[in-house]
Amino acid sequence: ITICSILTVAVIIERYLYYQKNRRDVSAFIHALQRNLERNQLQAAQADCSRLGGVIGEVAEEGVRLMAEQKEDFSKAFDITVGLVTRKLEKNLAILGTIGAICPFIGLFGTVVGVVFTLDQLGVGGGGTSVVVTGVAKALIATGYGLLVAILAVIFNNSYTNTVKRFNDDFLLLKLLFLSFVSSETAHAR
Repeated sequence: ITICSILTVAVIIERYLYYQKNRRDVSAFIHALQRNLERNQLQAAQADCSRLGGVIGEVAEEGVRLMAEQKEDFSKAFDITVGLVTRKLEKNLAILGTIGAICPFIGLFGTVVGVVFTLDQLGVGGGGTSVVVTGVAKALIATGYGLLVAILAVIFNNSYTNTVKRFNDDFLLLKLLFLSFVSSETAHAR
């Protein structure tokens, strides 16, 4: 359980720092990007994306490039980009999910082992109620510890999964913006 708790804290801190580093205000950015696309200023749009930085800027910059080079297969190519970036965003979240699922069982196993040892001591050496109560109380610490680590892992796993969902919502906004210009340019070309 201690190893799980160390892993949980490490993943929580690593993901927090990663998400904070990539946090961006996309509202103003999308409006600026839309204006550049309306004026057909793709290089200015790419410069805005580059200035924004983070995973949103990375995806947007790739979207501008794809819009210029692959109008016909834009949607598929953009989805591949988003898929690759989503992998980065979801990195290590499975660890939190797994720890959240198994830690209560590890703690319960520790409690069962503790109760077995207590009953063994009671059988070998005798003893009264105080020996049993003390032994069972010590054994229950493992269950409490396992539950504490599991609760922490589940809370942060859910929180970070929602953060990834918000990033994906931003990617969808970018895709819709790009598709509106790809389809309008294709209609003008005909």
